[in-house]
Amino acid sequence: MQKSRESGFLFCNMCSTMLVLKSSKNAECPLCKTTRNAQEIIGKDISYVVSDEDIRRELGISLFGEKTQEDTELPKIKKACEKCQHPELVYTTRQTRSADEGQTTYYTCPNCGHRFTEG
Repeated sequence: MQKSRESGFLFCNMCSTMLVLKSSKNAECPLCKTTRNAQEIIGKDISYVVSDEDIRRELGISLFGEKTQEDTELPKIKKACEKCQHPELVYTTRQTRSADEGQTTYYTCPNCGHRFTEG
């Protein structure tokens, strides 16, 4: 099979929309209806690159088996929400400053969704 040296051989020369083979003789642009001789397209190899990150993202797989926040059960604390007074909050902690300072705690109310930080 012959490889195309022209990068856009499957795309319309007028509007850059992907061509559709309507018959064994013609390829047609579904947007502007421009036609192209199918012999220019038939028999050419098509190749593209898909990265491992693209595959992981499409399949919902995280790198190194890390769990996403949705996959893990967040820890809970008996502390009232500032907004709705719900008696229990979920929280996460992050080191947002230098290592010799404390972590920042992020609270989320499971009842109303209110978020606030402490630390």
